[in-house]
Amino acid sequence: MSTVTLIILVVALAAMAGLVIAPSVRQGRKGELPVRSLPSEAREQYTARWAGVQERFVDSPGWALREADRLLGALAVDRGYPAESDDKRMDALSIRHPGEIDGYRRLHAMAAQVHEGQTAEAATERMREALVAARPLFEQLVRAQPHDERPLPPPVPRQRDLQRRRIPRQRLGPAADH
Repeated sequence: MSTVTLIILVVALAAMAGLVIAPSVRQGRKGELPVRSLPSEAREQYTARWAGVQERFVDSPGWALREADRLLGALAVDRGYPAESDDKRMDALSIRHPGEIDGYRRLHAMAAQVHEGQTAEAATERMREALVAARPLFEQLVRAQPHDERPLPPPVPRQRDLQRRRIPRQRLGPAADH
């Protein structure tokens, strides 16, 4: 086999490999969604609301499950995940949070069943498990991220501020004559 034939063969194989790999690379760009900053006040509010949902679970598990589903969806949207549909949001979340997305899917499916009246009182334990399974994703989304609160640079003092801070000369009393 000649060198020219070998080079043509290698280039052709590389081009075919590129055609096979390119679609998967393009699909991977879903994970490049811009994640929005979440102010500390919003994180505190979400955390308090989640705690409230957990507290109300004992008295109203169906309500708590539906509210947790809405809360987690709103948090994901606030973080920049798609708002147009639950499926698109879950697809995008699954790219960045593959280990936690199943818990959210369980919660979402169970909340839909509760909404449609398909769960019996005996399913309370399954509802509790779904709520517990969704918590890791909630914690990931509500957790402070490096881009959330960047420390502000120290203010640059203006000239007049420096003049105001100047310590006046103190008089030490009359000069001693020797």
